[in-house]
Amino acid sequence: VSDKLFIAANNLVGFKKIRFSVVRYGNVLNSRGSAVPLFRSLAKKSSNYISITDREMTRFWIDLDTSVKFVLKALKIMKGAEVFVPKMPSVNIMDMAKAIAPKNKIKITGIRPGEKIHEILVPKDPSSLTIELNDFFVMISRSIFIKKLLNESTNNALKLKGKKVDKNFEYASNTNKKFLTIKDIKNLVNNSKDE
Repeated sequence: VSDKLFIAANNLVGFKKIRFSVVRYGNVLNSRGSAVPLFRSLAKKSSNYISITDREMTRFWIDLDTSVKFVLKALKIMKGAEVFVPKMPSVNIMDMAKAIAPKNKIKITGIRPGEKIHEILVPKDPSSLTIELNDFFVMISRSIFIKKLLNESTNNALKLKGKKVDKNFEYASNTNKKFLTIKDIKNLVNNSKDE
């Protein structure tokens, strides 16, 4: 809802040189609220267990430097009313627990109200036109204000060419083509600092 409200602000700017776009990405490694610092602290207490809501749970993962670079790139490309989504690897929550706290026991607690098993960053939404580029997706609003951009949607300020995604395309953490292995997760976590 917040993305839609923010994008809708483009309909109210009139002739002012203001543009509104959104960047949407996954969990930032080591950020506040991330499972990584929690799992690390529990790993130090080997008698403790790690609570996981569902064994099948997956999430998109991005590091802080990559997320900042992507936001800056989106600022250069944006024309207004786009939602930018970087291509990121997915992680399975069980693999994350095994990588960070291999000696801890795992307790399955069940899904909490409002929690999702998988993340969907580009939904099967007929109200958006989604363009795929080499390392990211762009969803463009079909609002009346923005119709003129549809002809330019595959050619942006950085001269990057893109293509429309298939009709039923969805970018979800569980069907993502790239998953991090336990070894990949260990390497990323060991080479990162808490943000």
